[in-house]
Amino acid sequence: MVQYASPALDLSFAALADATRRGIIDQLGRADASITSLADRFQMTLTGMKKHVQVLERAGLVVTQKAGRVRTCTLGQRGLAAEAAWIEAHRQLFAARFAALDDILSDMQREESDGQPE
Repeated sequence: MVQYASPALDLSFAALADATRRGIIDQLGRADASITSLADRFQMTLTGMKKHVQVLERAGLVVTQKAGRVRTCTLGQRGLAAEAAWIEAHRQLFAARFAALDDILSDMQREESDGQPE
């Protein structure tokens, strides 16, 4: 099968497919946080949170820095522009196809009502 999406988009969408990781992005949008505080907030083990953060890091959505024993997470600088552009392009495609379908259905209804005896 031919794949059209870029590897970066694949990583981003895979990372964002998980509700916990979306929650982490939301939380980091409000303020930077340590992995420990994120684990507490999401009521999960430190190991589990580290795995979620690693997925987000591979996608470039989160950056971590270690200062002493604390690893702090921040949002990545690349943002979600490429993902938003991909979604918008496909939203427009769907909208155009549904508009075309609406036109066909309207034509069919008009033909049906024109053929009805009064």
